[in-house]
Amino acid sequence: MNQIDYDLLNSQLRALLKDEHDALAAAANFVALLYNALDEVNCLGIYVLRGDELVLGPFQGKPACTHIALDEGVCGAAASTLLTQRVGDVHAFPGHIVCDPDSRSELVVPLVSHGQLIGVLDIDSPITRRFSEADQDGVEKLCDSFCELQENRKYFI
Repeated sequence: MNQIDYDLLNSQLRALLKDEHDALAAAANFVALLYNALDEVNCLGIYVLRGDELVLGPFQGKPACTHIALDEGVCGAAASTLLTQRVGDVHAFPGHIVCDPDSRSELVVPLVSHGQLIGVLDIDSPITRRFSEADQDGVEKLCDSFCELQENRKYFI
């Protein structure tokens, strides 16, 4: 597994999105940038808050669940608590939703813009305990940058 330079990735994200006014295009490029930077990831994407559920948005990798209730699974836990969920073994997580039976670990970061939840970034890996504290910290900073840039857009994802 390669060591990720999250500061460099954050600079690349800011440069990539600084002039993008369409939230959907920005989200798609955010997902693509991160997916291509991380090793041992089988799905990475954004779930967008729509009413009382999370709906699949831009993603890369294996097919994913399309609708997740706010009280279900790792994504629902991150959305309902507004806390990042780093799960080393998803099969030990109460209420885990099996979208891909190959997934073993997961990192889910809430996306908050203008003080409100707009969705979550979900990263799945076929490797147990794939995500470290450094990964969590780096991805949280990337999500903060994405959401900060999101606040300047006319449309939200």
